Amino acid sequence: MGIPHYIVAGPSEMLAITGSGISEIKLKKKHFLWPLQKCTKLDISPVNYSFEVQAMSAEKLPFVLPAVFTIGPKLDEDNESLIKYAQLVSNHDKNSNHVKELVKGIIEGETRVLAASMTMEQIFKGTKEFKKEVFEKVQLELNQFGLYIYNANVKQLVDVPGHEYFSYLGQKTQMEAANQAKIDVAEARMKGEIGSKQRDGETKQNAAKIDAETMIISTKRQGEGKKEEVRVRTEVEIFKNQREAEVVEASAELARKKAGWSQTARLAEVEAEKAVAIREAELQMEVEKKKALAQTAKLKADLLSKANVEYDIKVQEANSELYRRQKEAEAALFENQKKAEAQKATADAELYSRQQVANSELFAKQKEAEGVAAIGEAQAFYLGSLLKEVKNYSSLRDYLMINNGIFQEIAKTNAQAVNGLQPKISIWSGANGGESNGEGSGLKDVAGVYRMLPPLLQTVQEQTGMQPPAWIGSIPESK
Repeated sequence: MGIPHYIVAGPSEMLAITGSGISEIKLKKKHFLWPLQKCTKLDISPVNYSFEVQAMSAEKLPFVLPAVFTIGPKLDEDNESLIKYAQLVSNHDKNSNHVKELVKGIIEGETRVLAASMTMEQIFKGTKEFKKEVFEKVQLELNQFGLYIYNANVKQLVDVPGHEYFSYLGQKTQMEAANQAKIDVAEARMKGEIGSKQRDGETKQNAAKIDAETMIISTKRQGEGKKEEVRVRTEVEIFKNQREAEVVEASAELARKKAGWSQTARLAEVEAEKAVAIREAELQMEVEKKKALAQTAKLKADLLSKANVEYDIKVQEANSELYRRQKEAEAALFENQKKAEAQKATADAELYSRQQVANSELFAKQKEAEGVAAIGEAQAFYLGSLLKEVKNYSSLRDYLMINNGIFQEIAKTNAQAVNGLQPKISIWSGANGGESNGEGSGLKDVAGVYRMLPPLLQTVQEQTGMQPPAWIGSIPESK
């Protein structure tokens, strides 16, 4: 049996006590060791483990991942992780191959599994995320040994001999950088030349734009001046045309009256000439009748010469009449042309006034329609109120007809319709007064029908003036 003594652990140590009075393991910084108890000092300081993990990406490209992990026992409040460490790892030195191979195996296994699910590009570009994933997965495995990763440093990826992926990638990056530099230099040179040309072009464009705007403003000013001048001239021409139209209209009226007066005078002259000629012919005829027996030959010669003279006179009169009518037609044509020109100018002048009148009439019609609509709404409300009061459509109709004088108008119209009628009533009777004694009633009925025809046909004749057909018979004229 040992002698009891007091044991104290160092700053980076922890006492693991087992034995009498302790169920499993008891952890303390200081302890009074009794007989049948055993005390082991645990070094809880972390240790650095350097590895070169060989893994393969999803493209089956092998690479070497240099990594340094700082790992030590995990310290927590209930010392649960530290108890696991004391039970599983404390019997071995932390720097021994056993502990190193244990940690290396965990790290290599998790790193290879994670690298196999990622492409080389994802591993290379996402080093931070890759480190985090490895750290979390390795920590899950180390928890069962009571170990904790205090720090993890993943170095740059290294090519496996015979697989120079990163070397080629570096060469590619260098070539791309060189080519990009060349492209940037060429692009900068191009932008400089284009910028210079563009500035020259913009300068010329701005100058041309200013000249064009100046020309446009000048042209607008000239156009406005010409427009105002044309408007004033147009108003003057319209006024002149109106005055000329009035003068032409007065001249046409005067010419028309003169033509009427001339026609009346000429007709009077022609009638006087014809009357004189007729009278002379009558007198000459009397004279010639008296001298017919003695002077037949002389009369024929005189008549022939007179006919020739009259023919010549008629020909001259016809020629003069034709010339006069031609001149009158030419004068009328010229007058009509001038009148048409004046009417066109007048129509152009009246167009604006008619448009204004149309606009005013449209406004008046709109107001009139609004008034009619208002009256209709008032009448509809009035009729609705009456119908609501009388509660009968026929009563409302009778009231409206009485109120508007419809019954009086109907009576007046009926009276005017029968006013002046003179009906004529004819009474016909047979020989026996239209009576039947039962003997030969069939023949009497036929005879009665025939007796009805004369008065019927006579009534039709008196009312319409129509005669019956000849095959029926004729009605004697009333004396």
